[in-house]
Amino acid sequence: SAAAAGPGTAAPGGGAAAEGSVSPWDIALCATGTAVAGENALVLAVLFYTPSLRAPMFLLIGSLALADLLAGLGLVANFAVRYLLRPPSEAAELAAAGLLLAAFSASVCSLLAITVDRYLSLYNALTYHSERTLGFTCAMVLLMWLLCLGVGLLPLLGWNCLRDQSSCSILRPVTKDNAAVLAVTFLLLFALMMQLYLQICKIAFRHAQQIAVQHQFIATAQATSTRKGLSTLSLILGTFALCWIPFAIYSLVADSSYPAVYTYSLALPATCNSLINPIIYAFRNPDIQKSLWLACCGCIPSTFSSRPRTSSDV
Repeated sequence: SAAAAGPGTAAPGGGAAAEGSVSPWDIALCATGTAVAGENALVLAVLFYTPSLRAPMFLLIGSLALADLLAGLGLVANFAVRYLLRPPSEAAELAAAGLLLAAFSASVCSLLAITVDRYLSLYNALTYHSERTLGFTCAMVLLMWLLCLGVGLLPLLGWNCLRDQSSCSILRPVTKDNAAVLAVTFLLLFALMMQLYLQICKIAFRHAQQIAVQHQFIATAQATSTRKGLSTLSLILGTFALCWIPFAIYSLVADSSYPAVYTYSLALPATCNSLINPIIYAFRNPDIQKSLWLACCGCIPSTFSSRPRTSSDV
């Protein structure tokens, strides 16, 4: 039915949305996109107006927030193109799809870049701050964004199924072949992230043991810090996997003939990952927390922890 159409301007299989018929799933995606855009705009505002947050790590967090902000705006734009634009426009549909592709690609790549940055900060702890300059990080982030923008342009350059509905994937106008390539690439990136975080765990454990041997009196505190770091890693990988893996696997096996409700029920958690990212990567950061407290009430709570982060905090 038209009300159960997939997350595109037209329903999977080519049927356009019925006049006046709005899918509750599309409303949920639009509402999620609005929340995602607002939350990540707050992160970008804090980073922009706080001069002390200019380290490479915060640049990567800003890249992630920008990607998720654009993803949220893309979800809202997709809803507008689907239901508000009359008559329907193929160019607008392709542009909205391209924005979503570029934004979510940049979000995943930014998560990978943060993972690599955390790994290098532990692996090359002594030389990290001298080698990892802001200029080098800016160049890498710019290169990453150019690559993701290239991915977003693919639908506009003809890599779409508007002329051949039988080749559509679960997310029209992306073709089945392109969706499969994107899904496989995502799974490979996730495998790389998991491998890097396993290496981070090993390095963090080794550092914790070395500190405990040298300073027996802080062994208990170090063990607590290590457990906190492991819980953080579990939260990062667990959230990312739960949000994206089911959708990626479904993209490999399904096509536009599958019931749209399956696509919606898996796409919504994937978009919610952009709602969770600021909580994990930004709002849990002590420096960003301080900036938020100063912006909101002009002070920092006396109970705020000033303990410096260690390698075991990951």
